[in-house]
Amino acid sequence: MVAVNLLVRPAVFGDQQQIANLLYFEEHVHRHLDWRAPLDWLGASHYWVLEEKGHILAALACPQDPLGIAWVRLFTHASPLTGPEAWSPLWEAVRGEIFSAGGASVAAIVLQNWFEAILYSSRFALHQRIVLLEWKDRPVPVHLAPHGITIRRMQSADLPLVVETDLASFAPLWRNSLSAFQKAFSQAILATVAENDQGVIVGYQLSAGNPFGAHLARLAVRPEAQGRGVGAALVSDLIHKLRLRGPARLTVNTQDDNASSLALYEKTGFIRTGETFPVLISEVQEA
Repeated sequence: MVAVNLLVRPAVFGDQQQIANLLYFEEHVHRHLDWRAPLDWLGASHYWVLEEKGHILAALACPQDPLGIAWVRLFTHASPLTGPEAWSPLWEAVRGEIFSAGGASVAAIVLQNWFEAILYSSRFALHQRIVLLEWKDRPVPVHLAPHGITIRRMQSADLPLVVETDLASFAPLWRNSLSAFQKAFSQAILATVAENDQGVIVGYQLSAGNPFGAHLARLAVRPEAQGRGVGAALVSDLIHKLRLRGPARLTVNTQDDNASSLALYEKTGFIRTGETFPVLISEVQEA
């Protein structure tokens, strides 16, 4: 395609229909594994479009949530443009805006080879890989909660304390904000907390439904409570509750270098599917 009169500008709410058309009708679409749909981020910072004479040809969204972490939530382009032709001007605009706002780590979980090549060409670097595990048609694991720990259903009032547990348990890249947890909780089919006898939440799990069963989207145990079997008890309780609903298939993702997480899931009967996805990062900071 010959680039003529191309304009790069921040996305606005009035772009919703044209961006939706790119999402649903174009071949090249990267969507982050997210509780929010790409269109839900309209109005956030670092959301830009590329247009020609009022016709949107590409979109890139990298909003920060939490502050300092900007996942590539969306990149899509129309077929007349090549990926690099669409990416380069949008990435230049987004990177400049992020730099001006104080910098951030920009990251992407790459699900498609075409997007991986674009990111490497823009000097994104491999950070780690995500591995997928599955529990299906196996004996239900029996891991009771340790003494002094009770597992109960999560309530909306628990979310601020759940966020505190999350912050204490994950590296900055993998943390979620309160608003993200509120969205996740509203969509969860099963969410539980592990509470000690002082009423303090020391762990939680939050799972989403899908046509094949469920996906364990988040699991965390506070560092001071780790090594006591709290995580295994949360997973065991989750699988038991799923089995009460009928045949259960449960999937979970974790990082390939997270040895304790992998050991927990294998202990509770999960098996690696063989699928892995690279996580690439670009640090947009002052030198």
